[in-house]
Amino acid sequence: MRQLCGEDPPPGLLAYLEGEPVGWCAVGPRASMGRLTRSRTIQRVDDLPVWSVICFVVKAGHRRRGVATRLLQEAVAFAASRGAPVIEGYPVDAEGSRINTTLAFVGTTALFEKAGFERIAETKATSAGRTRWIMRRDLAAS
Repeated sequence: MRQLCGEDPPPGLLAYLEGEPVGWCAVGPRASMGRLTRSRTIQRVDDLPVWSVICFVVKAGHRRRGVATRLLQEAVAFAASRGAPVIEGYPVDAEGSRINTTLAFVGTTALFEKAGFERIAETKATSAGRTRWIMRRDLAAS
């Protein structure tokens, strides 16, 4: 654990409320995420050195209060501060309905759209039987 937390960049961001951790967002260079780089269902779009947001965890009792929204905003700012040209996520399209939080750990397309991401391509991956998308935000203009 110490080795993981000492990495540069760190493997993600934590959200605190009154000194208590209430959320987590995994974010970093896609190239450093072995499972993602080997994925057959979420393939690269191009050769840009993208950063990826791959999951969110929000503590029970703190959901639906904007924690994931703030984590995504901070992930964008963090990637931009590290020189990332673009940032991607691979959220599920909830198709206008609610889905189980355990299946929405990758975020929803609505969450990413509110943060300025655009749909780039459908993936072969699904969550809750629904399509996951590659969504991207250009950081060069940020």
